[in-house]
Amino acid sequence: MSTSSSAGTPPLVAVIGGTGMNQWPGLEIDERRSVSTPYGVPSAPLLFGRAYGVRAVFLARHGEGHKLPPHAINYRANLAALQQAGVTDIVAIAAVGGIADWFAPGEVAIPEDVIDYTWGREHTYADGREGRALQHVEFTQPYAPRLRRILLDAARAASVTVAGAGVMAVTQGPRLESAAEVRRLQRDGADMIGMTGMPEAALAAELGLAYACVAVSVNWAAGIKGVGDIHAEIEQSIDAGMTKVRGILERALPVLAQVSA
Repeated sequence: MSTSSSAGTPPLVAVIGGTGMNQWPGLEIDERRSVSTPYGVPSAPLLFGRAYGVRAVFLARHGEGHKLPPHAINYRANLAALQQAGVTDIVAIAAVGGIADWFAPGEVAIPEDVIDYTWGREHTYADGREGRALQHVEFTQPYAPRLRRILLDAARAASVTVAGAGVMAVTQGPRLESAAEVRRLQRDGADMIGMTGMPEAALAAELGLAYACVAVSVNWAAGIKGVGDIHAEIEQSIDAGMTKVRGILERALPVLAQVSA
């Protein structure tokens, strides 16, 4: 998987922000670019600027004002727009529900694998249209190992504890899961539940973009730790988690922006 656009050219890093990070306070914006792709328009304009001393791009996954539900996001347009802009490396931020005992609300994880439970989403570019050849994409490692290592090193440098790695279950949304559904996901080996990680990761793989995720636990999944006011739990956890995310990005971006070996 490529992490630089050409020899001697520094990779252009993009951050895709989700719930809790619909804006990126660390980005000094110098260009707001509205684009179109063969797959439609992305969720929001691409925001170009500098963060922590390096050039970066930000895309609000749920659109401006956080209005797009997970199943209605045009993931193909989002990833195609980033590729068209010259992006090579993507750090995706995701707010998730914790299943594993180690992934309490407010903690962060760097997932290492994914299970896709979504349906009806435009999940591939190899759809027989636009003249694209059939592609059977290698997906053994959904998250780029190099990016994961950099994010983990950045967390240590920022004194941010990473709760673990784990497996991300991606459900359809926008509703939250039932307790029985969570028990099923737990039996399947999932450690956390998100709604936007797929087909985002797979589309990045199709385009040859290096992709990794920083997941923030914002609540316990249904039935894991009893029943409470889940929305209050999310509100309390999201600020603490996103503060940790910004600390990781501050240390990771300067490394990601270097020319890969």
